[in-house]
Amino acid sequence: MTKGTTSFGKRHNKTHTICRRCGKSSFHIQKKTCASCGFPGAKMRRYNQHAKAKRRRTQGTGRMRFMKTLPRRFKNGFREGTQAKRQSA
Repeated sequence: MTKGTTSFGKRHNKTHTICRRCGKSSFHIQKKTCASCGFPGAKMRRYNQHAKAKRRRTQGTGRMRFMKTLPRRFKNGFREGTQAKRQSA
């Protein structure tokens, strides 16, 4: 038995499948955990020594539905439900 071409022909079982949370093909079928995001754990898997991996999925890489309006609302003191005053000429 060689360790090269003939051994590669025997590989037809999947160890990982698509993860429901991160969408990567990193969900280990037998362990039932994602190697990338740590699903089904409540907290996302991230390590400080992996700076690039953190950068790919950190705040600001998605839609930021709430955060993108925050600076403008902060500037106006988080006021809501008011009408702008009419400008007199």
